[in-house]
Amino acid sequence: MKISCGIAPGEESVELAKLAEKLGYERVWLFDSASLYEDVWIHLALIAENTKKIGLGTAVLVPHLRHVMATASAVASVQRISGGRLACAFGTGYTACLTLGQKALSWKFVGDYVRQLKGLLAGEVVEVDGKKCQMIHVEKYGPPRPIETPILLSAFGAKGQGIAKEVADGLMGIGIDASHKWDWQVQMVNGTVLDGDESTTSPRVLEAAGPWHTVGYHAMWEMAPDALEAMPGGPEWLARIEATRPEDERHLTVHTGHVTDVTEIDRPVLEAALETDSLTWMGWVGTPDEIREKVSEAEAAGATELLYTPAGPDIARELTAFAKALI
Repeated sequence: MKISCGIAPGEESVELAKLAEKLGYERVWLFDSASLYEDVWIHLALIAENTKKIGLGTAVLVPHLRHVMATASAVASVQRISGGRLACAFGTGYTACLTLGQKALSWKFVGDYVRQLKGLLAGEVVEVDGKKCQMIHVEKYGPPRPIETPILLSAFGAKGQGIAKEVADGLMGIGIDASHKWDWQVQMVNGTVLDGDESTTSPRVLEAAGPWHTVGYHAMWEMAPDALEAMPGGPEWLARIEATRPEDERHLTVHTGHVTDVTEIDRPVLEAALETDSLTWMGWVGTPDEIREKVSEAEAAGATELLYTPAGPDIARELTAFAKALI
């Protein structure tokens, strides 16, 4: 089982990637959401220049944020700078689109985009928006084609996994696709490794695991707001959201701090769960032995790579504790 990590592009990205390389992580995957984080390609290039062997990845690129030729050129740039260490995972951009007030992309759109990208990287003439396109970079302005780059899809349902089987070299998801034998299947996990006899509800754990817990409230707000009535602190959380902005701007507050921070809007949700003794972590929160057991279960289910996505105020601590338990 390969152990990788995922981080949000920001001011700590390079130092965290250097730490991940030192700790023995296989790859560092960077998130892509223009409304939430700094530019993924700039940070991948910086990491490529400041590391030597750790793999690089995108988890996950959102196709409609960039013209496919812009993505092809970015892939070429990072592959050159890194010496070919880049892999790219794509998805429908669920949260990245929601932060723009839009719905996630269709799998047809994603599939077509990936086919176009693969053709461009292969040096082929590709039709984009009804016109013929090709990477025509001459020497010094781009590496020669073909530019070999593994492509993965982040797909959680049958339709997305079907597209993945057509166009991708691997699959990335929270669960495992047991219907298909993948040579490269990345399982995304979050959570935190406990210190000694630390409680699963200690203040540190709440900050580290809390950002992923509160995502459940964000999702319900988007998909089934009535369900918030039955969730601990849900009605109060919804009232706070409604008090912050006009209706057509509320998505901006809901998704602030997505999977990185517990915001002041979200914090009372954790407090309500503690008060009602109903806090159950969606991620892996446990002792080193418990985390190792979960890894064994994931590997037995078909995962070939674990993508750990730490959150909270001390990502370096989370990366170190996770690596100490598993690497």
